[in-house]
Amino acid sequence: MTPQQYVQDKAARSGSSFYYAFLFLPPERRAAITAFYAFCREVDDVVDEVSDPSVAASKLAWWRQETAQAFAGKPSHPVMLALMPCTQAFGIEHRHLAAVIDGCDMDLQQSRMLDYPALQRYCHLVAGVVGEVAANIFGRTHEQTIQYAHTLGLAMQLTNIIRDVGDDARRGRIYLPISELQQFEVKAHELLKRESPWGYSERFQALMRFQAERAHRTYDEAMALLPAIDRKAQRPGLMMANIYRSLLREIEAGGFQVLHQKISLTPLRKLWIAARTQVQGR
Repeated sequence: MTPQQYVQDKAARSGSSFYYAFLFLPPERRAAITAFYAFCREVDDVVDEVSDPSVAASKLAWWRQETAQAFAGKPSHPVMLALMPCTQAFGIEHRHLAAVIDGCDMDLQQSRMLDYPALQRYCHLVAGVVGEVAANIFGRTHEQTIQYAHTLGLAMQLTNIIRDVGDDARRGRIYLPISELQQFEVKAHELLKRESPWGYSERFQALMRFQAERAHRTYDEAMALLPAIDRKAQRPGLMMANIYRSLLREIEAGGFQVLHQKISLTPLRKLWIAARTQVQGR
């Protein structure tokens, strides 16, 4: 299996909404974003799939070494072998990959977010930087597009957090800020148990509505930041935004039933949303 086949398989198997946006890119940009996404999946899987924290920390340390060696001209992992030929053309730097690893390392160091500024710092590493790299690959010409990409990354990560409340709780993690749990009188142990009837209490519903409203505001802020000159090039990002926002609306319409299940859109619906965005340009 070639490095290119490896990253393609990694992206396709993930079932992520990102994959559907990649399909509409020209080959060279699709190759770059697929390789970068595969890198993100590799390091994220370390945290999600390795149960022993010390083993996970060792694996992240290996990835730190691998990325440093790759930018020194000595990549060894298939992901880095696929990614490195794309770095110069699309402005992918070592600091970008290091930030993603730092974000995953935060998952190992803490299982709670004290307040929203703490959550924002985490989202900057695992989503904002990813958005910046993606925007560069898609074709960025305006400096403000970076701010748009970071804001959109934040909105999408906030959506992920809403969707994954139950899944994260199963792993002992709570990304909803503790200060906001206190504000709505939702107890951490209620989330961690993921049980009814009080699991879906009015307090929980109010907390989740608050989270969803903030995510929607963040999507609106991102769209307002996107310069007209880059709108066509950034269409893949708009596809992802529309897919994620549709997911958020689906979760809202279902009454935030996220403690016992992981809500998702069907592959066909994701593809339809991506195709519609391609045609409409928004």
